[in-house]
Amino acid sequence: MPVTLVNPEGLPKPDAYRQLSIASGSRLVFLAGQVARDAEGRKVGEGDLAAQVEQAYLNIGTALAEIGGSFDDVAKLTVYVVDWTPDKMAPLGEGVARAAAKLGVDPVKPITLLGVAALGEPDLLVEVEATAVLA
Repeated sequence: MPVTLVNPEGLPKPDAYRQLSIASGSRLVFLAGQVARDAEGRKVGEGDLAAQVEQAYLNIGTALAEIGGSFDDVAKLTVYVVDWTPDKMAPLGEGVARAAAKLGVDPVKPITLLGVAALGEPDLLVEVEATAVLA
């Protein structure tokens, strides 16, 4: 695996993410923001943040598998959540956990979480961008 995750001394040690990742691979992969659409473009989890997070993470895994990688190769995530409030942390975490179980991976990565007013389509609650490093 070309990505090593670290919580360095002198910084907080969060449970939900790591402070940095060290990339030792040679191919940098930038994924477009993934949303709650299946392979046929159908909506998944309308009105359900956990279901939409799960689908976005699964889409990242699918995209990376297509090029010989996996979610383990993700070095950094940026998560955009519509109308963010702290009470959305539980369904966000639930969706991540369900996707991780299906993908068989540890989903804990360096992450930036941003609250936004809206996304590209009105039914979307979350969008997840990923940067990965492959050997």
